[in-house]
Amino acid sequence: MLFKAKQKPGWLSLAVTRDTVDIAHVSRVADGKPRLTRCETYRREGSLLQTMTRLRKELALDQFRLNALMPGGQYQFLQLEAPAVAAAELATALRWRIKDLIDFPVESAVVQTMTIPVDQAPGARTPQVFAVVARAEAVRLHAEPLSQSGLTLSAIDVAENAQRNISVLFEPPGRGIALAAFDETGGLLTVTFGGELYLARRIDTSLAALVDASEDDRRAAYDRITLELQRSIDHFDRQFGFVTLAKLLLAGVGPVDGLRDCLAENLSLPVELLDLAQVLDFPSVPELRTPGRQAQCLAGIGAALRDEASGVRV
Repeated sequence: MLFKAKQKPGWLSLAVTRDTVDIAHVSRVADGKPRLTRCETYRREGSLLQTMTRLRKELALDQFRLNALMPGGQYQFLQLEAPAVAAAELATALRWRIKDLIDFPVESAVVQTMTIPVDQAPGARTPQVFAVVARAEAVRLHAEPLSQSGLTLSAIDVAENAQRNISVLFEPPGRGIALAAFDETGGLLTVTFGGELYLARRIDTSLAALVDASEDDRRAAYDRITLELQRSIDHFDRQFGFVTLAKLLLAGVGPVDGLRDCLAENLSLPVELLDLAQVLDFPSVPELRTPGRQAQCLAGIGAALRDEASGVRV
């Protein structure tokens, strides 16, 4: 008789790019830091189906609970005024609000929502909600090679929620955290408070634009990013005056150190470089002690930190 192997604890994330597949596995430890047991990058060989079939066998991926990240260009992350309907009817009601914000028929969209907590004081602002919107066909095409390889996906998530999972680990009691991270696709600013995501803004400057630029172009990029973060944080303060931010964390490599200095000179918040060793244990992944590797793996690690209470299932 054949017995199915017992599923390992925690989540294993899959982040697929044009050339690679990144995996990360995190398990929660009672009264301790979450433990990252693996964080690896594999080059795609042949089709994605062929690559995932090989990795499933070599790494026994079918023994894990799997969370796949949607590629950034295949969904929209919108912040909208919440309609006055029951929670079960929220996604349906929002379809009518998003139909003019997307470039494809809303009937072919997958919509998932996350509520944004608001101040309960009298006269507080209208409740807001995040809506994750993707073409149903895009979700199918992303998931199909994974399922055809013999894997069973438990969730499909997005970078905004993955970054939230990192940010909340740094939150001091009663205060929020802003986190700005840069990779080859661009930047992402998130703000969390009380374990919840309050703000998510894309930044149209990639890590390559910072690393490969001339000194003058790099300085101009610093100024653009600083202005954008300044405006976003000011906007957040006006919207959510009941939240006090403790600091801005910055994830990146090389020239991002210079960006930290520029931000520290111009923002009212303390600015620090992110160090995952403060909030995670990863004795079996020593290469993750370098800021560059942390930046490369940030979204995947965040997806592996998935919390059922606040995750997105696209």
